[in-house]
Amino acid sequence: MNALNADLHCHSTASDGTLPPAEVVRRAHANGVDLLALTDHDELLGLPEAAATAAELGLRFVPGVEVSVSWLDQTLHIVGLGIDPTNEALIEGLGKVRSGRDGRAVRIAAELERIGIHGALEGALSYAGNPALVSRAHFARYLVEIGASRNVHDVFLHYLARGKPGYVEHVWATLEDAVGWIKGAGGLAVIAHPGRYRLSHAEMDLLLEKFRDLGGDAVEVSCGAHDGGQLLAFARLARKFGLMASRASDFHGPEDSPIDLGRASPLPPDLTPVWTRLT
Repeated sequence: MNALNADLHCHSTASDGTLPPAEVVRRAHANGVDLLALTDHDELLGLPEAAATAAELGLRFVPGVEVSVSWLDQTLHIVGLGIDPTNEALIEGLGKVRSGRDGRAVRIAAELERIGIHGALEGALSYAGNPALVSRAHFARYLVEIGASRNVHDVFLHYLARGKPGYVEHVWATLEDAVGWIKGAGGLAVIAHPGRYRLSHAEMDLLLEKFRDLGGDAVEVSCGAHDGGQLLAFARLARKFGLMASRASDFHGPEDSPIDLGRASPLPPDLTPVWTRLT
């Protein structure tokens, strides 16, 4: 089953990706992806277009979402796979999560204004279009455009990460809510890119134990944010906590992502791929 070219986490212009949903699907198909999940941040709007394009191409498609979560004063992301996009509790919950994005965007712009970066809100909106969908990635693209940084990765390092001048605190969903919404919508819950979180070993163990006990299903072992050492480390943790493993690019666009769709490393063969539970 691991030979399947599965990519179970990527983004479109429905959240902070640079390609429309149909183009994401076409690119995945051209790259040889066998199973694709579109998982936009706190948003389901891109799923119908993506599903229709996948059906035209004969590409197996999984409806998904990536839910923003606040846990131990950090922002985490929980991917939902195989969710029912018409589930009312999920739709309502995601709406509540999105409702704070416009206010956060105003605060980010004000912080950047204080260090001499002007027009950041308007610049971010030129990429996002909708205030309810503005993310840090949209600010990052604007800062690259005006020459404040070389690339999106550098923007996050120097402006938008915790402790940097453009970072603002924001309370998202709870871990309990995110897993509950996903499971209630018939989906599988997956911890996204765990190597990106600034957690101690003890805190990571606590997160995985709590997640498993809430009904969480899997952890992204192979993803665009992980190097080889992290892949092996999270493979060990998947075994320790009895979680399935997921594989994903976390693709946002050709210029913004470390790897392309379908290019994540294979999973260790002894792990149970999460796609064995996707129908």
